[in-house]
Amino acid sequence: MRGFFVLFLALSISHAESFITKEEYASGLYHNPRGVGCQLCHGEKGEGKLIARYRDEGVMKTFAGKPINKLSFKEFDEKVNSRIVGMPRYYLTDSEIQILYYYLHREEFQRAAQKHRKAH
Repeated sequence: MRGFFVLFLALSISHAESFITKEEYASGLYHNPRGVGCQLCHGEKGEGKLIARYRDEGVMKTFAGKPINKLSFKEFDEKVNSRIVGMPRYYLTDSEIQILYYYLHREEFQRAAQKHRKAH
């Protein structure tokens, strides 16, 4: 039985691409990177989202996740790796940061790929 499991694991790893698409992986990472999904604070499309309204010493204030869907990749990478008040640390790998950026810009990437295919 153990040998079967090792063989199954080896085959699964070698054919991992067929089990999940890039879009599915990106969506899963955006919605649950390390227990708290990005969409909870930044919205489904990275447009930003109001999290709470509160009163502080008699003054009404808001706490909101900022829009992240218009950032350049450089800005996105820097912000994800910075300490920002209210933002959890995820300790994402470079490839995870790239796939999250892809998730937020996937329609742009798909349009660019279609233009490229039509041009050739």
